Amino acid sequence: MSEGGVSESRVVVRLPTSGRSAQVTAAVDRLVAWLARHWLAVFNVVVALFIGLPFAAPTLLHLGEANNCSPCATIGRLIYLVYRPTCHQLPERSFFLFGPQAVYHADELEALGALPPGLSLFQREILRFAGAARIGYKVAVCQRDVAIYGSILLSGLIFGAARRRLLSAGGRLPKLPLWLYGLLLLPIAIDGGTQLIGWRESDWLLRLATGGLFGGATVWLAYPYVQEAMDDVGSDVSSQFVGAHPCGRPGGQAQGHAPTPDY
Repeated sequence: MSEGGVSESRVVVRLPTSGRSAQVTAAVDRLVAWLARHWLAVFNVVVALFIGLPFAAPTLLHLGEANNCSPCATIGRLIYLVYRPTCHQLPERSFFLFGPQAVYHADELEALGALPPGLSLFQREILRFAGAARIGYKVAVCQRDVAIYGSILLSGLIFGAARRRLLSAGGRLPKLPLWLYGLLLLPIAIDGGTQLIGWRESDWLLRLATGGLFGGATVWLAYPYVQEAMDDVGSDVSSQFVGAHPCGRPGGQAQGHAPTPDY
């Protein structure tokens, strides 16, 4: 009976302790606990693959040309196609591999006969020029995206090292204040925005600097909150499924304690 004489009903959910349902529950329990412990490693691997494949595309096109490897060229073109929705892939804003230069201006590409003269920005984007043997092949994402995702990967690795030391010493992970995050976004907003509306053309150094700043700031804003959420998940899993394990917590985890992150 609750306050005011109003009866209160409770629903008690009992987890299965045997049979097929118990096996499924235990498997889900283990998977969730594993993800809570290894989420950063999973994130870093996914980001590494995401930034690595755009460099594989020009490598495969080069191998296809140099070694007459049709499957290599086909896979390389497929990578460009997969990344097309994520980036404009403009050649004058991309890095080139296996050529005499790593970067080209649009007028240089026109002078080399790689691009038809007089194309607008939109027309160059639609053309989707990937490169040629004499000038090299472009990375499948632009210079700024290389910096953003590369910085996310590097910052994720640094975050892992800092997390280990801080949590081992009983400290707390620092969180980037929102005002500081907004301040760190200003360079990419100004550089990218003024380029987008045609006021000026950026260069590869500014694209790398602003993209790297954005990627690193995003990690230090988001990852501490993700860590806290995963710690809560680990604690909930340890306590929620204790009744389903007659010998105690799954994996021997003590009740009420978040799993120790692995790296």
